[in-house]
Amino acid sequence: VPKVEELYRNYGILADAVEQVVQHKNAYEVTAGGVKGGTKEKRLVAQFILKFFKQFPELADSAINALLDLCEDEDVSIRRQAIKELPQFATGENLPRVADILTQLLQTDDSAEFNLVNNALLSIFKMVAKGTLGGLFSQILQGEDIVRERAIKFLSTKLKTLPDEVLTKEVLEDVTGEEFQLVELVAEQADLEQTFNPSDPDCVYRLLQCTWQAVPLFSRIIHSTRFVTYFCEQVLPNLSTLTTPVEGLDIQLEVLKLLEYMPLPPEEAENGENAGNEEPKLQFSYVECLLYNFLTAKLNAEKLKDFKIRLQYFARGLQIYIRQLRLALQLKTGEALKTEENEIKVVALKITNNINALIKDLFHIPPSYKSTVTLSWKPVQKVEIGQKRASEDTTSGSPPKKSSAGPKRDTRQIYNPPSGKYSSNLSNFNYERSLQGKLGHTRKSRKS
Repeated sequence: VPKVEELYRNYGILADAVEQVVQHKNAYEVTAGGVKGGTKEKRLVAQFILKFFKQFPELADSAINALLDLCEDEDVSIRRQAIKELPQFATGENLPRVADILTQLLQTDDSAEFNLVNNALLSIFKMVAKGTLGGLFSQILQGEDIVRERAIKFLSTKLKTLPDEVLTKEVLEDVTGEEFQLVELVAEQADLEQTFNPSDPDCVYRLLQCTWQAVPLFSRIIHSTRFVTYFCEQVLPNLSTLTTPVEGLDIQLEVLKLLEYMPLPPEEAENGENAGNEEPKLQFSYVECLLYNFLTAKLNAEKLKDFKIRLQYFARGLQIYIRQLRLALQLKTGEALKTEENEIKVVALKITNNINALIKDLFHIPPSYKSTVTLSWKPVQKVEIGQKRASEDTTSGSPPKKSSAGPKRDTRQIYNPPSGKYSSNLSNFNYERSLQGKLGHTRKSRKS
């Protein structure tokens, strides 16, 4: 095992050799063997083997193994120094192995050491993301539970802090310049800078054609922001007034393609059971929005024929879900309803009740379109007593009417019976009975 003096002597040989350093392979091997020495020798080895690492690629494995021994040393200061140096060994074919080693080191319980490992992983991730991911995933698949858990946590938290160019640099290599140019040309032809004219068939048709051509080209690198913004600001507000550019083309039908969220009933086997074993996934929040759209649009009953087949199947599952929600929320009040799980169930019950009310209207022949629902994503508006009439007067455009100062002629006070245990027999007394008694008494007095 080389001592401090021998390590310095070998370092001098390697440093003075300059271009002929490869001729002193033995000096480098002796230096790497210093990991078996004392604390001072180990500190020197961590610095010296890195200094000449690139000049001896054939000794890369032994050099990395030497540094790995230092990363597992009992002395925490030596471990930290080795971890700091380790990312500089991450070159070429060595990078996945270095990433694998650093991922294993995530299991440390020392907070300062753990932060060093995280920083080291981030530094090599910025150099070559693909190779670093290879090392991380190898431990996620094969490593111990604590290593797997911390590797997943690293991917889910630390990667968010990286700039976009780190994650998209290699992806951009697969995106041709032609695709960028095509989107630019399509956007120019769509004339997205001009105000949209829904009554101009040429304008509508041009926008539709250009958008259909652009959609396949959109990706994480080639953004659709301009098209989406234009549709939201210019097209959607004028959806009901769009002029059909081609005879037989139903513009509104393009919106109704959202019906794919409402699945067809599964095919039944010969024994009457569902042929598919997979449970269908039903998106209730989508359905609430779509059904409300149908109700407000007042579509032709014939257009709903196919939809009713889907709706009938959906309604069966809806009834079961409503019963389950009511059972789960039964007898729960106060703080019990404020838990996250119960709050979700309350919203789900509101959504399903809305859907149930809308379905009843759509099942009428023809559909009745009479349901009034408060959509689940809108806050409930409370109207205070005494304000309703005032709001009606202000919206009518006419000056508010002055109320007479004196009492109205027909105004009568309803009798409120006294409360208490001696007044229980009077609980059924009401204004109508009182009024009938007075009228009967008046007739009798007149006859007399």
